[in-house]
Amino acid sequence: MAALDLTPFPLVQMHPIANGRNEWVALGLDLRTASGNASSLPLLFGSPDLLAAIAPLDCVLRLDGPAQLPLPLLSQLPPQRVVLVFDGACLAQDGAARQLAALQEEGYRILLDGALPPGVARPSTLRGVALDCSAGMPAPGSLLALFGPHLAYGIGDERGLRACEKAGFAWFSGAHLARSCAGAGANDLPTRRRLLGLLALLARDADSRELENVLKQDPVLSYHLLKLVNSAAFAVNTRITGFAQAIALLGRRQLQRWLQLLLYARTEAEGPLNPLLPLAALRAARLEVLCKRDGGDRDEQDLAFMAGAFSLLDRLLGMHMAEIVGELCLPEHVEAALLRRAGLLGARLRLMEGGATHAAALAAAGVDPASWWSSQLHAYHWAIQVGRNV
Repeated sequence: MAALDLTPFPLVQMHPIANGRNEWVALGLDLRTASGNASSLPLLFGSPDLLAAIAPLDCVLRLDGPAQLPLPLLSQLPPQRVVLVFDGACLAQDGAARQLAALQEEGYRILLDGALPPGVARPSTLRGVALDCSAGMPAPGSLLALFGPHLAYGIGDERGLRACEKAGFAWFSGAHLARSCAGAGANDLPTRRRLLGLLALLARDADSRELENVLKQDPVLSYHLLKLVNSAAFAVNTRITGFAQAIALLGRRQLQRWLQLLLYARTEAEGPLNPLLPLAALRAARLEVLCKRDGGDRDEQDLAFMAGAFSLLDRLLGMHMAEIVGELCLPEHVEAALLRRAGLLGARLRLMEGGATHAAALAAAGVDPASWWSSQLHAYHWAIQVGRNV
C-alpha cells in the first residue's frame, strides 16, 4: 500500500458489519458532523489504500446528506464498493431527494437512517433502511416489503440480532460482535482445560509433536486447522490431510500464530463464525505492526501478536483473565497488558477497545495519528483474510 504522509490525520475508527452468520460483509465509517469526522472524507479516499485494504468487503459511509459528496469526490468512490447511509432528516433540504435519486442512478446503494422530516414521504425509489436498535427492537416483518439489504446497528446481543433478522434486516453491527457464540465451549470443562493446555504449550514454544497430540483430542479445532491449510490462502497443489503436513507447510512460527486464532473457531464445524475470531485477528495484527514500526525484533512482534490474540480469551472461555493468565506463564509485560491494560501493549489494547480515539490517548500509547490509521488498514486487511479462510 502507498505510504501515508498526512499530518494531522483524522482519527476515524472503522467498525465491522456482518451478516446473520457473523461473517463480515462490510466495514463502516461514521463521517457525519456529529462524529467530528465530516471533513475527513476527501482525505480518507485521497489514495487507494482504504478500499484496497478492505477488499472484497464493501465500505459503508454514514453521512449527513448528499451535500458531503461533491462531484470530484464521487470519482474516488466506486458504486460497486461503497454504500451510502444518509440521515433521513436530509430530505428536508431543497433538492436532496433529487440528489439521492441521481446517486442511485449512478449505481450507489443508498440507505436512509432514522425518521423522515414531518410531512416528507419516503421517495419511492429509496427502499433501503438503516436503524439504530440501541433504543428498541423493530417489529417482526416490518421491512419485508422494502428492498434491502437493510442495516441494523447498535445491536447489543444475540437476542437483538435475531429480532432484527425477523424484522427483515440482513446487515448488522454492534456490541454483539464482541461476544462469543453460544455453545463455544465456555461451559465444557474438559474442552476448556484442553484449550488452556494448548495455550500453555504455545506460550512455552512446545515441541510440534506435543501440539499434535493435543490437536488429535479436539476434532473441531483439527477440522479448522486442516480447512485452513487447504484454503486459497495457502494455494497448495497437494491436499493436506495430516498434522505433520500442516505443521511442515505453515512453519513453526506461523503454526503458533494460526493456532492462537483458531482457538476462537470452537463452534460446530459448519456453524456460524465465532464473532470473536476476526476481532482477535484484528487486535493481534495491529499490535504486531505497531511493534514492528517501533523497531521491535521478531520475538517482540510475536509477543505483541500473542497479546492481541489472547485479549478476548476471557469472553471465549467464560473465565476471569487472571485465571487464564495464571496457567500460561506469559512474559510479565504481556500479563500486565492482558490483566490491567498496563504498559505500552495495554495502552494500545485500550485504544482498540474504545470507541472514539483522542490524540492524548494516542500519545500515551506511543502512536501518531497517521500510524494509527495505517495500522488499522493493515489489521483489517489481515482480519478479513482470517475470517474468509477459517
